[in-house]
Amino acid sequence: MSKILALLMVLGAFLAAADLNIYLVDVEGGQSTLIVAPSGQSLLIDTGIAGAEGRDPKRIFDLATNVAHLSKIDYLLITHYHGDHIGGVPALAKMIPIEKFLDHGELTLESDRPAMVQLWSAYKQVADGKRTILQPGDKIPITGLDVTVVAAAGKAVTKPINGGGSNAALCKDAQQKPTDQDPENGSSVGILLTYNKFRFVDLGDLPWLQEQQLACPVNMLGTVDVYLTTHHGLDRSGSPQLVWALKPRVALMNNGSRKGGAAFTFETLRKSPGLQGLWQGHYSLNADKELQSDEKMIANMEPTGQCAGNWLSLKVQSDGTYTVTNGRNHFTRSYTVR
Repeated sequence: MSKILALLMVLGAFLAAADLNIYLVDVEGGQSTLIVAPSGQSLLIDTGIAGAEGRDPKRIFDLATNVAHLSKIDYLLITHYHGDHIGGVPALAKMIPIEKFLDHGELTLESDRPAMVQLWSAYKQVADGKRTILQPGDKIPITGLDVTVVAAAGKAVTKPINGGGSNAALCKDAQQKPTDQDPENGSSVGILLTYNKFRFVDLGDLPWLQEQQLACPVNMLGTVDVYLTTHHGLDRSGSPQLVWALKPRVALMNNGSRKGGAAFTFETLRKSPGLQGLWQGHYSLNADKELQSDEKMIANMEPTGQCAGNWLSLKVQSDGTYTVTNGRNHFTRSYTVR
């Protein structure tokens, strides 16, 4: 056996035994999710807001370097161009190298929102020459993972993946909501991540009606192990038809104390078949305590302004066991894939 072949076999065995790590960075009601593959490659999704004395980029940098032990970000995926998702890009890019930028394409809003146009322009300047525009069905090439783009720029996958199929029974009396008036939400990039038998889905801020297109009359995404709540747990998203079709065993809510975390969203999740754990970025002031998780499964109990910025982490082993950890108190709970 050649030395090269032997090395490849050792590397393959190492990757097969390594863990996938997913971190919910607390950007206080915005979104930032850091994924570190068993290969060591990284995918950061969104960057929180600009301003606030650099709070969100600093929290991302601290977690990426001190907890995940990264020296660079391989891919930065911006789901859409709202300030709580794109705002931290310029500051973060000065703190840590970012190799490639992924997004849905051009800004969908008109120039009558100058603050958003300014953020968009700053992002383009940082990402210039390193951008890839995503389409539904595209793959993000991270060794050891299958990361499929399921929605982007107002479009979605048109054929079921991950064992999806008819969802007629759930869709029979589906509640409808008005079309979201902000086209940036509808342009959100959504992904389905697969690691061996483990499945994780993140749909950005995709609105209610576009979520239903992924669920009715056909479930396009199959079932998942972990669902990152859409749109911070606002009730403008989180269609029961999608959530109940996904049948997550664990839900992670990236809410703030006063952003997202709606009572309706908690009620939908509590009724989701097979749900075993609901973890929250923040205690929500928008829902009764009885609807929410046990405090040991909530990363931040204080309102914005007093928040310590505690994270949630998810470690997935190659055998299908995955463990959620609360960075505030280091409470953990483990689950297994179906």
